[in-house]
Amino acid sequence: MPEASTAKPVAQIDRKLKQGQRAELHVVDLESGESKLIHVSKDLLFEAPNWHPGGRFIVVNADGLLFRLDVESPAELIEIKSEGLPDLNNDHLISPDGRTHFVSAMDWHIYRFPWEGGEAERVTADKDPGRRFRHFLHGISPDGKVLAYVGTEQANGSEWGKRAVWLLDLETGVENMLADGFSPADGPEFSPDGRYLYFNSEMASQREGHAQLFSYSMQDGKVERLITSDTVDWFPHPSPDGHRIAYLQYPPGTVGHPPDLPVSLKVLEGRPHAARELAAFTGGQGTINVGSWAPDSRRLAYVAYPIEPA
Repeated sequence: MPEASTAKPVAQIDRKLKQGQRAELHVVDLESGESKLIHVSKDLLFEAPNWHPGGRFIVVNADGLLFRLDVESPAELIEIKSEGLPDLNNDHLISPDGRTHFVSAMDWHIYRFPWEGGEAERVTADKDPGRRFRHFLHGISPDGKVLAYVGTEQANGSEWGKRAVWLLDLETGVENMLADGFSPADGPEFSPDGRYLYFNSEMASQREGHAQLFSYSMQDGKVERLITSDTVDWFPHPSPDGHRIAYLQYPPGTVGHPPDLPVSLKVLEGRPHAARELAAFTGGQGTINVGSWAPDSRRLAYVAYPIEPA
């Protein structure tokens, strides 16, 4: 098994809609199965919906900026302005109390700033000179004190090299790699009770790109594979009530998490886990890079990127 995929992770702000393409924000109701289109753009490629804990707003990124959308009147994306913040990528989240944004920026660090906007503060530190280290934010603990992120750095001649799961204690500033990092790994996110960390990794695969879903016990370090599939499975997002895990399914043979492929939004339910498809569409990168559950655990937001035939 290779240490990491050779494909370069996509974390860019220069993604633009292709000719004939649009970005569609959908909300699917897991009880009724209905998927509702609530916002569409033919100009702005927006990504990675976060649902505010209060239930009224969804946050997305686009063109290196962060935007808020009112679910009750979703006609317009409103920019959330911040000072001292570099251009953003599509890794961002909202603190459990709803008061703070945490975001990954294109200087490869993580920042925080108030929900309504304002002065940004960098929360990650520079590493030793000579280490090309990048931070990609994905999760926050239920008490809001610990961030889970993917740390990448050069290794074995690869620019992106080791891609491991790290934790950052916001009170002390201490950063530690989780176990051996499970490289190549991505998408770490805490369970609602803080007992587990979910992530995708290729550590159990013999072929490049074959990401599968795992949990890590924060109590005893036990690692569990959630489901075994021939598909490429990314970004496990537990529902706020802890009863379901949403994820993005790529076709077999996919390497990384590229855009504009036929993908499925699926959910794991029950014990043992059984997978159920919620929607199938053109998407991938930007669809559900971050946690996108509504606080009621019934609705899930995602972005599709359909392309009209020429």
